[in-house]
Amino acid sequence: MGGDLLLAFAAIALALAAAGIYGVTAHLVSQRTAEIGIRMSLGATPGAVMRRILAEGLVHAGAGLAVGLALALGAMRGLRGLLFGIDPSDPLTLGAVAALVLGVAVVASAAPARRAMRVDPANALRAE
Repeated sequence: MGGDLLLAFAAIALALAAAGIYGVTAHLVSQRTAEIGIRMSLGATPGAVMRRILAEGLVHAGAGLAVGLALALGAMRGLRGLLFGIDPSDPLTLGAVAALVLGVAVVASAAPARRAMRVDPANALRAE
């Protein structure tokens, strides 16, 4: 029963992280439409634009992940007495969670990156 509740909260937290990364990345893409149009008119390929947007999403997720891991390790020292038979700083668990969060960040950044990849340079420059 307690494990199910913990799993539900973890799933909700992961969904909120995905929504946040998607929202921030989509907002940045919408604000930078003119810049993306200029880059594409100067010869940037759609693949390069997509890689750049995905990389920016991963940078934001990586920064949040670094802060979250540091806070988790700090909190685990206080919870050590409550965990029986489990090492609170298990590198396998922390690595798996970090990989999962980065995977979710890639998926959440993919839709805005695809939208940026399809920007028509002429329309983007005309809109400015």
